[in-house]
Amino acid sequence: MNAEELKALRGPLILLVAVLIAAAGSIYYTHQLGQQERSNLAKQQSLLRDAQARMRRSGDEEVIITQYVDKYRQLQQSGFIGNEQRIEWLNALRLANERTDLFGVNYGIDAQQPYAYAAEVNPGQFALRQSVMKLEFQLLHELDLLRFFDALRAQNSGLFQLDQCMMRRTEITAAIRYQPNIAAKCQLTWITATPDVVSGGKP
Repeated sequence: MNAEELKALRGPLILLVAVLIAAAGSIYYTHQLGQQERSNLAKQQSLLRDAQARMRRSGDEEVIITQYVDKYRQLQQSGFIGNEQRIEWLNALRLANERTDLFGVNYGIDAQQPYAYAAEVNPGQFALRQSVMKLEFQLLHELDLLRFFDALRAQNSGLFQLDQCMMRRTEITAAIRYQPNIAAKCQLTWITATPDVVSGGKP
């Protein structure tokens, strides 16, 4: 092939190389675009799955709330869920004393603390707290003690557990028909539940 023929083929060769480069670039761009679209599709599918999961959880929560909302409100009204209600406790003591016809009740309440047995109860997203109350009162006979605590529970002023009671007979100084024969000392624990804001719990 002489110089004249090579010169004549120079133009078509340059055009062919340019076409090949353009084709390669187009293929590379199409491949990159396809990868990007597949990545975007995967992200969208992931977002859709998350949204569907949230909707399912939301539906479950709605069912749970609908099912238990009345009981939850009852626990709030009873003083178990929420801040401690010391005034209500004292009113309950007064009414229980009146309804059991005792000789008065002396009391003392310690500062509120975390409930000692919370781990055993496993309260979930609630923090259990306790307030220890110490009582001193006088009784006509032993059954008055049971009647008093039954009357205290009947006030529906919160949840308490009776920790201990000690009784001793008192000395009778005069022949009076209606007078206390027994001195009692009891300790009970008022328990309240509040949403655990530290761990992000919600009621």
